[in-house]
Amino acid sequence: MAGTVSRPWGRPDFGRLWAMAEGFTLGYDGSPDSPRTAAREAAQRPVRAFTRRRRNRHGRGLRGDVMPPDLPGSRTRAERFEDLVAESAERLEVLWGQPIAAMVFTVELLPNAKALDLAQAAGSPVPLGRSLGATPRRPARVVIHRRPVEQLAGPDLLLPELVHLAVVEQVAELLARAPEEIDPDYRPWGGDR
Repeated sequence: MAGTVSRPWGRPDFGRLWAMAEGFTLGYDGSPDSPRTAAREAAQRPVRAFTRRRRNRHGRGLRGDVMPPDLPGSRTRAERFEDLVAESAERLEVLWGQPIAAMVFTVELLPNAKALDLAQAAGSPVPLGRSLGATPRRPARVVIHRRPVEQLAGPDLLLPELVHLAVVEQVAELLARAPEEIDPDYRPWGGDR
């Protein structure tokens, strides 16, 4: 047993490990089949972002739009409501010209809290809109409140008519005229209002 040293514990025998590793080359030899060449090429390839992948695991990747944006169903209720207000304003502009063209028509979700409190105190219904006169710094504004008009209209078939009635009433208030003068087709709303 002289000359052999067994080491079941303690420091490893580096001499024997070095002798075993002599047959392996750790450097880059330049051949295209080298594992280092494949690793270097993989590192140089651009990594696709998650959003650019065609699909991820189990086919649950990013999908396209449910409906193309050019179809009417892809527009939100707010966008459709704004379109109705714009159509009504254009219709009145054809009838009246410059006085209507100088006005700004906007849409708000709800009336402000002060207007709601005043309506409740007076026992009147929620206002469908408001009109703000012109000042030297800004033109006259007609504001239509979307949620009260939608709630009053009920089904979507009545919504265009009710939006037009609200716009006509606010324009009549701004011009200090009767709504029937503003639009000859005006008929007061006969609903629960």
